[in-house]
Amino acid sequence: MVTDVYFPRVNGVSTSIQTLRQALAEAGHESVLVAPDYPATLPQAEIKAAEADIVRVPGWPIPRDPEDRLMHPRALAAALDELDPADFDLVHIHTPFLAHRAGVRWARRHGLPCVETYHTLFEEYFHHYLPFLPKAWLAAAARMISRKECDGVTAVIAPSSAMKQALLTYGVSRPIHIIPTGLNLADFANCDGPAFRARHGIAPERPVMAYVGRVAFEKNLDFLLRVTDQVRRELPDVLLVIAGEGPARTSLERAVAKRQLAHNVRFVGYLERKTELPACYCAADVFVFASKTETQGLVLLEAMALGVPVVGLAEMGTKDVLQEGAGCRIAPDDVAGFAEVLIPLLANRAAAQALGAAGKTYAAGWSESRMCDAVLALYHTLHPAYEMDTARGIIAG
Repeated sequence: MVTDVYFPRVNGVSTSIQTLRQALAEAGHESVLVAPDYPATLPQAEIKAAEADIVRVPGWPIPRDPEDRLMHPRALAAALDELDPADFDLVHIHTPFLAHRAGVRWARRHGLPCVETYHTLFEEYFHHYLPFLPKAWLAAAARMISRKECDGVTAVIAPSSAMKQALLTYGVSRPIHIIPTGLNLADFANCDGPAFRARHGIAPERPVMAYVGRVAFEKNLDFLLRVTDQVRRELPDVLLVIAGEGPARTSLERAVAKRQLAHNVRFVGYLERKTELPACYCAADVFVFASKTETQGLVLLEAMALGVPVVGLAEMGTKDVLQEGAGCRIAPDDVAGFAEVLIPLLANRAAAQALGAAGKTYAAGWSESRMCDAVLALYHTLHPAYEMDTARGIIAG
């Protein structure tokens, strides 16, 4: 696998790659991942040391997004060239930047099929990070680049039907297979919400809603701040817990101060994924989500797997995940309407817990093993002459 981002950089792409690699290993297949190196000062850097079969490539920090790294092109090419192509059956690319170009070049040189997962709707992202360029121009450029890159691989994986439709609209002609990211349900079997509340000084009876994810402009978090402002008119003690980091945090903190929401919003930063993050989910009465650019929205399933009900917008990829009553309530895209759906769950824990129990059952259908089977079935179609031997690595990077 080749990627421009991976742990300790925390986001949905990193989680998706890790989940797939673990599931492939459990199914008896080997993989090697080529990914950026990160400084030890990055939060959760200990994750890096725990991963096996990963080739780390040095790089530079990215302006306006210091958590990410741009791999040195020559170092990336050298890392790939050190791999023996005879050990691999195919290349799986996860990002459309340097990883894409290097991965496609290496696959073509050695006559290997190449599949790419299109994780991110870049059309809706670029203008947040290049605000000095026209939004329409950036969107057009993102569509053109996406079409060219997807047509340069053997097959494309989209994590949702909405993402597949977007790629078809771009004019992508390669086969597009809808395969969502699965959940390692064992990671979401236990949590201690009361302990998390105690550690963070949150009273047991206080109504809490949580957001987990990147603190980025495209996540529509300012909308959630306005929802919080609306909810506190009926529930003055309501608290929104925001777990994660990202380039929008400073702007959001200013918005909290401007709206006098300091009592009602708590930023807790990155959380350790094995215990602290599940505990954060479970400390909440409701998980809230308002992003309109998600290609899937894995955090929604994580919340449901822990029995935490979700209130969110059904936009883009989340349409495939959110089913009214199956662990969630779908809210309208306006502040008052969203708050109207949210307040009854925050005010009635019994109702919230009943909805959360339904979500736990629903999330079980999104297990990593089921999604891994779909990925393996696609891999096999790329090798019609033979069945891939589990003694060989099926993924190169």
